[in-house]
Formats: sequence, C-alpha cells, structure tokens
Amino acid sequence: MSIGKMQGKRVLVTGSGTGIGRGIALEMGRQGADVVLHYSASADGAESAAEQIREVGQRSTTILADFREYEPMEELAVKAAEFLGGVDVLVNNAGITNNVPFWEITPKHWDTLFSVNVRSQFFVTRALVPVMEKQDKAYVINLTSVHAFAGMTEHSVYAATKGAIVAFTREVSLELIQKGIRVNAIAPGWIRVENQERTLGDDFDWENETSVIPAGHCGAPTDIANLAMFLASEESRFIIGQTIVADGGMLAIMPLTGDFRESRGVSFGKWYV
Repeated sequence: MSIGKMQGKRVLVTGSGTGIGRGIALEMGRQGADVVLHYSASADGAESAAEQIREVGQRSTTILADFREYEPMEELAVKAAEFLGGVDVLVNNAGITNNVPFWEITPKHWDTLFSVNVRSQFFVTRALVPVMEKQDKAYVINLTSVHAFAGMTEHSVYAATKGAIVAFTREVSLELIQKGIRVNAIAPGWIRVENQERTLGDDFDWENETSVIPAGHCGAPTDIANLAMFLASEESRFIIGQTIVADGGMLAIMPLTGDFRESRGVSFGKWYV
C-alpha cells in the first residue's frame, strides 16, 4: 500500500487522460489517494494511469464524459462519488485550447471552449458540493493558466476562459468555505506535455527555446501535481480563493527590458540623487 501525503483521500481529476491532469492523478495516487480519472478523447492515457495507480495499491477507475454537453458533467460527479464512496478532492483540470485569430472565431468555437473550460468547472463542482460538504475537510482546485494574466495573439477565447476561472475561483471560495470546502486555483506556465511535443515536432529545440524562462527550463506535470497536493492539504489551510502562478518566473519579467540575466549597462536615476 502507498503511504504518503494523500493517504486516505478520494480524488476526482477531470481531463486526466493526458498532460497536467494525468500527472496530477498519477502523483496523487502514488501518494495514497484513490482516484477517478475523467477523460473525453484520451482513453488510453487515462486507463494506463488508472492501472499504475492500482498497481501501488489504490483504487482507481476511469469515466468518459463529453463536457461539450451539460448532462455528462453531473453524471460524472454521481459516478465518481459512487465509486469512491465520497469525494474529498476535486481537481477541475479539463480544458482545451484552439488558437484562432479574433476575426475567425465562430459561435461554435466560443461555446466549445467556454463549455469545456468554464461551464464544466462550475457544474461539476456544484454537483459534488452535497457530497463534499459531508467530509470533515474538502478541497476544490481549479486549473487556469498564465493566459489569464498575459496576452498571446490568437488566444482571445482561451484567455477569456482562463480569466473567468480566476474570477469564479475567487467568488465561489467565499460561498463554499461556509460548507467546509476550500477552493483555490493554479495557473501553470509552460509545462511540457505530450500534446505540445506532438504539435511542435521532433525538431523543436526544447533546451534553447525554454532558456528564456528564469527557472532555466519549462515545467513538468509533477511540478503542478506537487502544488495541487499542497492545496489539497491543511498545510495550506489559510489560503482561500487564490490563484497560485507556477510559471518558472515568466510573469516576473517586465516586457521590453531585454534578457533578465544581462546587466542593465546604464544607471537610471543618477541625476536625481
């Protein structure tokens, strides 16, 4: 049996067939949690992760749900709670991006991203409140993005969804803390996942391209998983309604100032003092 910081906790991670969600599910399972993995299109990734969690002695299963529709959101909550016998931790990770120039965005594009990225967090959370409020302590962790705080062209709808998650987290935390459920969010920066590797191709120079990050490298799903486990524990009991940025320092860089590693070369303000 696994003995770790998540021992005895029952966890639902949405969007856990690939990437960050899969990494969170795996690490929480390794640390002693029973885990339900939700997926939409990545059955193989979810099933293999669930198998790895079972191999370390924890209960785990996968559930298919298409978040473009409302009904599967509530059905997922019901099935997950039935399998686990309750839910202590909900990780709202499910999300999609599809960069399109502003002028080419269609209502369908808008509806799809908002349904999967925002509406699912709202309604899966609400469906689980009656279950989670029965626990002594419960936690909701919403995944947003640095796109909520800085712009990248052709991501107007995606950025709008991520900004909405920040606001939703802040507000709903005040309502759910009254029921003993603590809500926070994580805003990852550049995390290396398989979908990015497939998109960028074999010739992409990861070491060179990510050297601009103050940390000197991009992040890994385990970096976000470790933060999620902290937020799903009483070690973070005084953190409520916050969005924690985990981006290796990228948002700390002031635009148009050159390489942060280089000396300024000039002395500003020498005429004033």
